[in-house]
Amino acid sequence: MIHEVDEALRRLVRDEALRGSTVDVAFEAPTREWAARRNAPTVNLFLYDIREDIKRKQRGTTDEADDRGRVTGRRPAPRYMKLSYLLTAWTQRPEDEHRLLALLLIGLLRHEAVPRYLLAGQLAALGLPLPMTVAAPPPEDRSFADVWTALGGELKPSVDVVVSAPLVPEVTFEAGPPVRHGLRIDLAGAVPLGPVGPEGIAAAVDGPVDERVGHRLTADPRGGGRIVMRRIRASSRAEQ
Repeated sequence: MIHEVDEALRRLVRDEALRGSTVDVAFEAPTREWAARRNAPTVNLFLYDIREDIKRKQRGTTDEADDRGRVTGRRPAPRYMKLSYLLTAWTQRPEDEHRLLALLLIGLLRHEAVPRYLLAGQLAALGLPLPMTVAAPPPEDRSFADVWTALGGELKPSVDVVVSAPLVPEVTFEAGPPVRHGLRIDLAGAVPLGPVGPEGIAAAVDGPVDERVGHRLTADPRGGGRIVMRRIRASSRAEQ
């Protein structure tokens, strides 16, 4: 998943933001040793932080179906990971670096998500958006100065690019067999009653009263707040 985001950002920088330019795109850590080996104008996208995007965390599962459309299993919902890149420009002159950074800002700020046509592999197959923020303030628990200190280099103008990429856990829960028969309700012997009371009940009983026959008041399964009487023979107590 991470390498697919790398490739999408590479194409976004090279083919759109800096279209027609011969500037290289690198993902190595911009240390002093790396800067000393650089011999051509370069845009560096250093992945310096990976953490889960808690705001996009989802519950539940998604269905997996076979060729006939039957559900065969279920997977947990995708987990979004925030990939934070330190975007820098490297040339022989600061003015040229600033010009590159301006072009990169203009090109990247056009998009609120990584364009779908740049995605490949699993990210393209999922069909989910990849939200992207450019030059947003960093979290309170992290500063760019700390990143440069960890790299052992001097502070340099940079742009923070954060991509939230979906990651599907490799876990599948098998689904049960398909339902072959629907729910059946037997309403035989149900007699709708009028108002609840002796008169209403008496009016709903068909035929003469038989001592061997009892009656039970139950709620009508069809709803509507109605009450029905079911006739029960005393000998077997089986409903008719």
